Formats: sequence, structure tokens, C-alpha cells
Amino acid sequence: MLQELWQSVLNFVFYYPLFMSYLWMMGALIFYVKERKDPVFTQPQVLQEYPLVAVLIPCFNEGDNAEETITQALALKYPNFEVIAINDGSSDNTGEVLNRLAAQHPRLRVVHLAENQGKAMGLQAGSLVTDAEYLLGIDGDALLDPHAASWMLRHFQRDPAVAAVTGNPRIRNRSTLLGRVQVGEFSSIIGMIKRAQRTYGRIFTVSGAITAFRKSAVHQVGYWSHDMLTEDIDISWKLQRAGWKIEFEPNALVWVLMPETLQGLWKQRLRWAMGGAQVLNKNIDVIFKPKLNYLWPLILEMMLTLVWSYLLLLLCLLWMLSFCLPILPLPELQSPFLLQGVGIVLGATCLFQFMVSKWMDSRYEKNLARNYFWMIWYPFMFWLITVSASIVAFPKMLLRGEGKRARWISPDRGIKCDS
Repeated sequence: MLQELWQSVLNFVFYYPLFMSYLWMMGALIFYVKERKDPVFTQPQVLQEYPLVAVLIPCFNEGDNAEETITQALALKYPNFEVIAINDGSSDNTGEVLNRLAAQHPRLRVVHLAENQGKAMGLQAGSLVTDAEYLLGIDGDALLDPHAASWMLRHFQRDPAVAAVTGNPRIRNRSTLLGRVQVGEFSSIIGMIKRAQRTYGRIFTVSGAITAFRKSAVHQVGYWSHDMLTEDIDISWKLQRAGWKIEFEPNALVWVLMPETLQGLWKQRLRWAMGGAQVLNKNIDVIFKPKLNYLWPLILEMMLTLVWSYLLLLLCLLWMLSFCLPILPLPELQSPFLLQGVGIVLGATCLFQFMVSKWMDSRYEKNLARNYFWMIWYPFMFWLITVSASIVAFPKMLLRGEGKRARWISPDRGIKCDS
């Protein structure tokens, strides 16, 4: 019995990521085939009408990036929009930069918050000062594609049940190995999963870097939660629990800066993992509510991934212990990464997934294939960081408690190079 249980644990640890990889690829390919049948596959369609769109840009200590981000947002090729920049108690020159730009551009309005209140409060403040029904939120370092609003608005006009449309973030900085690997990650992991989840029903999270919201839907669910570390995951669940739909629009592009140091990457992934743990803890009750059964696959995947992370840690510890204390009656165990050739299969599947995703994303970004070489490092580098973050995040989230406001912390924006 013990041997059978042990074999079941081994099978789950080594075959679960393999199963999920093929599940994501299959769902993403179905999404891609349906997308290709759309008559406006290559260019945004002419909309029925062009309602006012407010581009919300929360900023905290973005003095180095604010002007470029605001200028790009003001170049939006949409006839009826305004840009609202929210200075969330920045301690650098962000406020001065925004005020200067507002004096030059009539479409730009600036909201100053006296203290750092967090991104959720920044988004809510911006949404409350506009009459626009459609809110397009981007990060303070993001460069918005000029056609993004047109691509996203079509979903709201097609279906009144759509509350949010999440876009397709692309990586700007590629000066280091970490940056190059993340180019592939956003295509093969994040973009592919969003395509697959939309095919299978619901999306786990919108992208905080670019998402358009229906304001009335956000108002109905009480806006963004101020105590959640990842307000984008939380608002996704709040909207979908209320019966609203979320769409994914891969043509709505935004170019963002990502961490290019291990310390910055760890802090980012730990925050993401803690935010996911918060959402799991907050929404675990959906498994007891049959009316919310459309969310069961998402909550099940979250739970299984968490269990998988801890079981992988257990296997690694036992494997190392078998070398240190060989006299202990431990089960016979090979390296957790080389079990009977499964490690090779996992690595090959990972590279195949990268190839499929790059094929689907090649029309959004030229020369994407040149980053394929660097993706061989993804299983070694990012799996280790992501799994470690998941293991640390859950107990850290429980110790953090509830109700504590999630405030800004200046992120790693990559290696700055002199021009």
C-alpha cells in the first residue's frame, strides 16, 4: 500500500506539468483557429460607435518612464479618448513630469494622491473622475499600441456580458538573459494559458499591464480591492463570480519593462504567488457553490499546482536525504528531474510548447524566433524561482493577515543603459 501511494505521488509530480502543457497547447490552438476565422484577423474593425475611453495610468515613482508612457498613450488612434494619470504619492519627480505634460496636452488629466495608497486605489480614483464607461488601464512604464482601444472595444460591443478585455503584454527590455527568457515566457506560458483558458471557459486573471474594463461592471463588484497584493487577479475573480465574462484580445499590445536581476525577479514572482494565494484563500468557497461551477476548473488548477509544488519540494528533500543518510529506510528514488527519462520528455515538451507559442505570436512581434535559443534556460531558471515562490507564498500570505492595504513598492524595471 505504501509503495503504491509513493508511486502515485511520483506519477503526479512528474506527469502533472506534462498533462497541463498539452492541455494549454490544445486550448491555445483551438483559440488560434477560431481567431483566424475572424474577418478582422489582421486589422481592427470599424466599430458601431466610438464611446469615450479613459486610459488610466497609475504612477508611483515613475519619473524615468512617465513621459514616454504618457506620450505613447496620447498617440492612441481612437477618436474619442482621454488619458488620466494618477500620481500615487510618488517621492520622486513623477508629479512634476505629469503636471508639465498636462499643461501641453488637453487630453491629459492628472490626479495627485497625497499618500501612497496602492495601485487599486489609484485605479479607483481615476475611474471616479471620468464619465467614460470604458476604462483602459496600463502600467506606468507601459507603451500602448495605437490600435489597442479599437481591438478591445469590439468585444464590449459584441457582448453586453463582457466586463473586461485583457490585452497582450510584450517585453521591452532584452539586454540580459533574464530579459530574453521572459520574452519567450510571456508568449509560451502567459499568452498561451490565456488563450487556452478562454477556450475552456474562464480566465484566471486579466493582465495588470493592459486591461479594458466596463465601468458599470467594476462598480457593481465594488471596484478593485485595496488589500490584495495582485489587484488584477482579484478583480478577475470578483467579476466572474458576479457572472460577467472576460475576453482575451491578443492584438491589443502593450510593451512593458520587466526585472532583469534575480532579486527583482524573485520579488515580483513572490508578490504574484502571494496574490494568487490570497485569491485562492478568498475564493475557495466556490467549490461548495454549484452555481459557480464554471470557476471550478480554475480553483482546482490552483489547488493542484500548490500541492504539486510542495510535493516536488518533498521529493527533492528526500532525494538529498538519501545521499546524506543512506541507512534510513527511504524509498528508492532517482533525481526528481531525471526519473526514468521523464525529465527529458518534460524538457522536450517545454521546448515544443515554446515553438508552438512563437509560431502563434510571430505576427505580433518580428524576429521572435531569435529568442528561442535562450528558452532552454527556462526550466532550470524560472521553474526553480516560480516553484520556490509558490512554496514560500502560502505561509507568508497566512502570516500577513487580512485587511492590510497593498501599497506600492518600486519594482525592478530592468538594466538601464546609457544611450
